[in-house]
Amino acid sequence: MTAYLNALGVVCSLGRGPAEVASKLFAGDCSGMQRQSGWVPERSPTIGAVSGELAAIPAGLEQQNSRNNRLLLEAALQIQGDIEQAIATFGRDRIAIVLGTSTSGIDEASQGIAHYLQHQQFPADYSYQQQELSAPATFLADWLNISGPAYVISTACTSSARALMSAQRLLDMNLCDVVLCGGVDTLCKLTLNGFSALEAVADERCNPFSVNRRGINIGEAAALFLMSRHPANGHTIALLGAGASSDAHHISAPEPSGRGAVQAMHKALGRAGLQPAQIGYLNLHGTATQHNDAMESHAVSQVFANGVPCSSTKPMTGHTLGAAGALEAAFCWLSLSHGGALAPHVWDGQGDPALPALNWVTPGQTLAPAPQRCLMSNSFAFGGNNVSLIIGEAP
Repeated sequence: MTAYLNALGVVCSLGRGPAEVASKLFAGDCSGMQRQSGWVPERSPTIGAVSGELAAIPAGLEQQNSRNNRLLLEAALQIQGDIEQAIATFGRDRIAIVLGTSTSGIDEASQGIAHYLQHQQFPADYSYQQQELSAPATFLADWLNISGPAYVISTACTSSARALMSAQRLLDMNLCDVVLCGGVDTLCKLTLNGFSALEAVADERCNPFSVNRRGINIGEAAALFLMSRHPANGHTIALLGAGASSDAHHISAPEPSGRGAVQAMHKALGRAGLQPAQIGYLNLHGTATQHNDAMESHAVSQVFANGVPCSSTKPMTGHTLGAAGALEAAFCWLSLSHGGALAPHVWDGQGDPALPALNWVTPGQTLAPAPQRCLMSNSFAFGGNNVSLIIGEAP
């Protein structure tokens, strides 16, 4: 079954809304990546923060107030008209919500616990529900008064990619007619200090696949799709195929040969009924860690023996963790809706001689003409959890 992606709401360090994000994405604009102090002791890492005020939590839902939910609301408000039309057409019980997150409201929870340790009581606005992983889906369902299935998937950096896969399955099983699907994650000290303890965070802007790469930058984002069995508003962009694997190689390090990543890419191609040569662009996971970039280089060279235009977009957004899969699928959606424009690979141009050479997208490059334009996006997570999505024009 074709799962059409009929509307997109997106917010990240590149901006708010598809138009602003696309303009900066295709220009290779990294201005949203800034070094900031106060997150990690004695360090000023580069982070991809969303600047400015976020939408306020609606009246009556104050207990669900968290930065994560406010960022999600920013994305949802961009497609509120499409959501309301879907509710009017299908009914509130036929709309589902499937989201990915890894942070949820843990920042507010951390602040509440710190207050408790100092004052022996929680602050007045503290609510345990803020930190539950289900919180983003619960918040959207309550705000929209939707009664269809609503849940969150949390598999670290593949969370929202898996959310899109799960959304498609709900449609396949006729459990709903429309799914609000995507992901959201926000910056917090817990995450930044955790990755810093793993010696995985670079202070400077990340430099994926370079011989000089030194680690990740952390970012925040929300990306929300309206997925349906039928096209709407002239959109014919769809999730054509998805593949997942779990190689369980190590709790944090990827399997060095890329075996699990190769399996995920082959599964996605098989489910889409495509050959590697039919993929016009690959959005790499590309975190700029030593292990990920080495593994992914080997995996991509195995699947795409004749090469494929590819780039990592994380120098422009940071690694948005649980939101990354949906955000980078959104970048593929934006490519198709903006004349085939592609996000350039932003780096220092110094390849790692120990890795297979890849076909990097250069500024101004566009998708090659093809009967059906198809793009792939990779997401890889702790524990050997791997997902590949194929976004393309519906046949």
